[in-house]
Amino acid sequence: MGQKINPLGFRLGTTQSHHSIWFAQPKNYSEGLQEDQKIRDCIKNFIQKNMKIPSGVEGIARIEIQKRIDLIQVIIYMGFPKLLIEGKTRRIEELQTAVQKELNYVNRKVNITITRITNPYGHPTILAEFIAGQLKNRVSFRKAMKKAIELTEQADTKGIQVQIAGRIDGKEIARVEWIREGRVPLQTIRAKIDYCCYTARTIYGVLGIKIWIFIEEE
Repeated sequence: MGQKINPLGFRLGTTQSHHSIWFAQPKNYSEGLQEDQKIRDCIKNFIQKNMKIPSGVEGIARIEIQKRIDLIQVIIYMGFPKLLIEGKTRRIEELQTAVQKELNYVNRKVNITITRITNPYGHPTILAEFIAGQLKNRVSFRKAMKKAIELTEQADTKGIQVQIAGRIDGKEIARVEWIREGRVPLQTIRAKIDYCCYTARTIYGVLGIKIWIFIEEE
C-alpha cells in the first residue's frame, strides 16, 4: 500500500526549512533535541495557563529555535498574538524566565520574540486546534471539517485535506474519515505543503487530526 512520508521532512531543502537551527557534536545531539522539545512544551503550557479565553485555540503556528553559544533565540509565530501581549512586554519577560527556569541555564540567555501571521486559518496547527475544540464540544465531525475548510478558503490556499481518525462521535468502532477540497499534490516536491498532526482528547477517547494545506507551487 501507499507509504506515507511526513510532507515536511520530504521537502526539506527545497520548499521547507528546519524549525530548529543549531549545530551539535554527535554525542550532544540528543540533549539538544530534548532541550528543543522542552522549550516548545514550556511555551505551550505557559500560553495555555495564561490565556484569557479558554477557547482551546492557542494560535501557535510554529516555534522556531536558533541556538548560539550564549544565546537561544526563540521565534513564536502566532495567529492571535493578543493572547500573549495583553500585558505587553511583561508577559514575554515572564515567559522568558519560565523557559530559563525550565532549562536552568546560568550562562545562556533566552530571547523570545513573537511574530504575527497574516491569515491564521491558513495554518494547519491553528485549524487543527479549532477542529479539536469543536469536537470536544460534541459538534458532529463533518460539520467541524466543513467549517475548517471554509475558513481556509478565506485564507486563499489552493487546497486542503483534513483527516480525523479514532472513535468519531463516540462510536464503538474506530474509523478514519477524510475530506479534501482543491488539490493536494503530496508527490510534487516543488509544491509547498504545510502539514500538522494533532491529538484531540475527547471524553470517549483520543482522536487524531491530520491536516495538509497546499499553499502554492514554486
